[in-house]
Amino acid sequence: MVSENKRLVEEVSSWLRVFDDGSVDREWIGPPEIQFMVEPVPAHDEFVDGISTKDVVADKSSGLRVGIYLPERKPECYDTKLPIILHFHGGGFCISQADWYMYYHIYTKLSRSTNAIVVSVYQRLAPEHRLPAAIEDGYSALLWLRSLARREQNEPLLSHADYNRVFLIGDSSGGNIVHHVVAQAGTADLSPLRLAGGIPIHPGFVRAERSKSELEQPQSPLLTLDMVDKFLGLAVPTGSTKNHPITCPMGPEAPPLDNLKLPPFLLCVASMDLIIDTQMEYFEAMKKANKDVELLINEGVTHSFYLNKIAVDTDPETAAETERLIEGIKQFIKNHYD
Repeated sequence: MVSENKRLVEEVSSWLRVFDDGSVDREWIGPPEIQFMVEPVPAHDEFVDGISTKDVVADKSSGLRVGIYLPERKPECYDTKLPIILHFHGGGFCISQADWYMYYHIYTKLSRSTNAIVVSVYQRLAPEHRLPAAIEDGYSALLWLRSLARREQNEPLLSHADYNRVFLIGDSSGGNIVHHVVAQAGTADLSPLRLAGGIPIHPGFVRAERSKSELEQPQSPLLTLDMVDKFLGLAVPTGSTKNHPITCPMGPEAPPLDNLKLPPFLLCVASMDLIIDTQMEYFEAMKKANKDVELLINEGVTHSFYLNKIAVDTDPETAAETERLIEGIKQFIKNHYD
């Protein structure tokens, strides 16, 4: 219940309300049938459908946490090293958590399908923590993996991890984090850890000026123009616009892509995404800069369709495209694993 002393200064769809005292309410107030997708899933040591999960503190000084998805190993493969998928959740930098069911249902599936360990980061959220806070958290998680690879720290769940095969993946705004964490990593010594690939899925790459797809594509439950404008307005550094390098890495305010040291990328887009035009601008800019980038297009679906468990369960087209997405990511990892 909101105090009468508070005044609402910003509201974003059914997702978020900001008050004049700086407090933020992220309780879901939309259709109740959606509620289960935004509920946290408790970690479980036992294997459920072949996956166990655990939350650990990756950085004691900041309190940064990560969730680990560990696939069950068959006895004959017990000594096999498993690749790592470092995951950054979406939510326009303002909402959602790594343990929400919408992520749990898809990343347990990805962990099983790829036989990889998924490490999902609990990023700080705007507007309390504006960008680059989420980028910093993503990079801190990567440095934590490096410290494990160097045996400076220990995490028993990652004792069978292959630190020579680390992939970064992110949903929506998490795709932005993939780009910027990888770009920062290109200037650092991560050895013996090696970044094998980046996988931005429907990244939140936009410009201040509306694109044609923003004007013409249908809005969806997981992305509306209201969300694009208000979430990013609350997230980018004060005084910045959507042309900021974090939200427009292919724009004039961003460092030239030519100068970045990047691993192979798989850019995943949905044909009916509101922001597909600017995502494709990024793809073309990456190709022009001679970067190793592949494109996976899911036809007939909208932004973050695979996270919508209701659609995945009830709509055969969404289910089929989700399988195509998982298979495409699996193949990319396989192609860049050796």
